[in-house]
Amino acid sequence: MTEPPRTATYLEVSDAESGQRLDNFLLRKLSGVPKTRIYRAIRKGEVRVDKGRAKPERKLAAGEIIRIPPIGSVEPPAKATAPARWHQRIAQSVVYEDKGMLIVNKPTGLAVHGGSGIDFGLIETLRQQMPEQPYLELVHRLDRDTSGLVMVAKRASVLRELHDLLRNNGIDKRYLALVAGKWPSHLARVQAKLGKSALSSGERMVRVDASGKASVTDFKVVERLFGATLVEAKPVTGRTHQIRVHAQHAGHPILGDVKYSDDIQLATAREAGLRRLFLHAHALRFELDGKTIQARAELDGELSAVCNGLSMAN
Repeated sequence: MTEPPRTATYLEVSDAESGQRLDNFLLRKLSGVPKTRIYRAIRKGEVRVDKGRAKPERKLAAGEIIRIPPIGSVEPPAKATAPARWHQRIAQSVVYEDKGMLIVNKPTGLAVHGGSGIDFGLIETLRQQMPEQPYLELVHRLDRDTSGLVMVAKRASVLRELHDLLRNNGIDKRYLALVAGKWPSHLARVQAKLGKSALSSGERMVRVDASGKASVTDFKVVERLFGATLVEAKPVTGRTHQIRVHAQHAGHPILGDVKYSDDIQLATAREAGLRRLFLHAHALRFELDGKTIQARAELDGELSAVCNGLSMAN
């Protein structure tokens, strides 16, 4: 963190930031300042909104002036710059954009955000590419090894609306997955509670657990291939690793899944020419402000080649 300014800083809330909570606004602006210090500044009245005290949950409006006391730099510390190859891929991967949001077909191998030893992710790359956008926030997440559609909000109000839709199952998300063996046509829904655990290495794992959170995934057979089945998965709930663990629980783990497959299934994936997790977020559909928004992202060349190879061998 850079040296704090010696006097208060005054920032005007932009149209894109309108509707954002005061605490979230400050957390974004004061990158590197401890959360406890920010909340203390709000509680003590050091932070002012149009010269008045405000609570952390106060929703900000465009044009309001925020007084920030000299507790840290308004400018975030320098971030690692994403390599040119990622900038090129992401620039070519935007499949939908309007004034409030964009949808990106995230490549496999790219995290959605930096942290935990990762210098940059999708959101950092987008912010570097779009410096004119004062507000860019992830609406939801995909695992680093999962490819496909990710929604990014360009306005705080849109982020709030999309989160409401996600909580109320108002966004139809569909994934394509190649699973081991012959998925039974009658198995259209997997309901199994999921719980999180951590290995001694710190690696996060998810397992079926009767004391865990209720979790539901719908599955549909798309194509039967040699030793595998291409299925479409629709997560009704949104738990971590839900599709992957539900597929494993059904006895048909996703090919290329190093966390939730055994050695035989991993060998099958290698023999098919698969070098990654075969899980791809391929379709989104929802209603927002009276408009139907839908996006699709077809399988990339690597995944298509695996399917073609197994189809010919069938």
